[in-house]
Amino acid sequence: MAPSMISLALFVLLVVGSANAQLSTNFYSKSCPKLSSTVKSTVQSAISKETRMGASILRLFFHDCFVNGCDGSILLDDTSSFTGEKNANPNRNSARGFEVIDNIKTAVENACPGVVSCADILAIAAADSVAILGGPTWNVKLGRRDAKTASQSAANTNIPAPTSNLNTLTSMFSAVGLSTKDLVALSGAHTIGQARCTNFRARIYNETNIDTSFATTRKSKCPKASGSGDNNLAPLDLQTPTSFDNNYFKNLVNKKGLLHSDQQLFNGGSTNSIVSGYGTNPKSFSSDFAAAMIKMGDIKPLTGSNGEIRKNCRKTN
Repeated sequence: MAPSMISLALFVLLVVGSANAQLSTNFYSKSCPKLSSTVKSTVQSAISKETRMGASILRLFFHDCFVNGCDGSILLDDTSSFTGEKNANPNRNSARGFEVIDNIKTAVENACPGVVSCADILAIAAADSVAILGGPTWNVKLGRRDAKTASQSAANTNIPAPTSNLNTLTSMFSAVGLSTKDLVALSGAHTIGQARCTNFRARIYNETNIDTSFATTRKSKCPKASGSGDNNLAPLDLQTPTSFDNNYFKNLVNKKGLLHSDQQLFNGGSTNSIVSGYGTNPKSFSSDFAAAMIKMGDIKPLTGSNGEIRKNCRKTN
């Protein structure tokens, strides 16, 4: 083979190889050795100011990964010529924590400019949030790059709604390579955080598979009439709303799931036994949650020469 052909073949091999590069836990060990401590201190500071922020950051990661993979697309702002995902139905007036990601990005850029993607920052921040609130820890796989595009229509279609039934939830998770067990484990993220009245009103007034005293409690701050108190908040886990534990599953067994989609996991269907298991075995939940988060973080990452490393998480370079 002629030298030029060899160099061309090598070039193709390098490009294809880098495009298919796998994520790794030590991706930034040399290029940004202070990454972990830099992210964690900023997340810790944000959660110290507002405990709910941990749940908000975790949710951002979910909503990012379910729309064309974990690529930081949810972080992009709309412009006059670009429509992002922030105003999609699942995100409008509810996705939050963007300024915390901005603060982390600023700190990381000071430590190692132009090296770490916003997609990876979001993945690390989600894991830190869980750990800080008392949940499991895991080694976050890194090496994602940032999308140059976003899709509001995909966000509207691909993110499971709080009104979803079990079949819909199962198929939507399956579509991104996540099993039924992953679905139940990841739903355990609702052991922290809050939901708006508009997302649970129909459940507390219309559904029968709900503890009556629990429904009465929730009705006090969520009027029946649509448009009244829509943004009033209630904890997704009645017992320990700021601790990452397995009480969410105990609540489901007692018909105290706040969202329709929550109670669907324990409603006489195929997932009842998984919910019961997590309710009695917190270690099982913790290990399965960590494994499912790693699996979710593997959804269609941009690697190698795909995407970019955004300087500002809100806009493309």
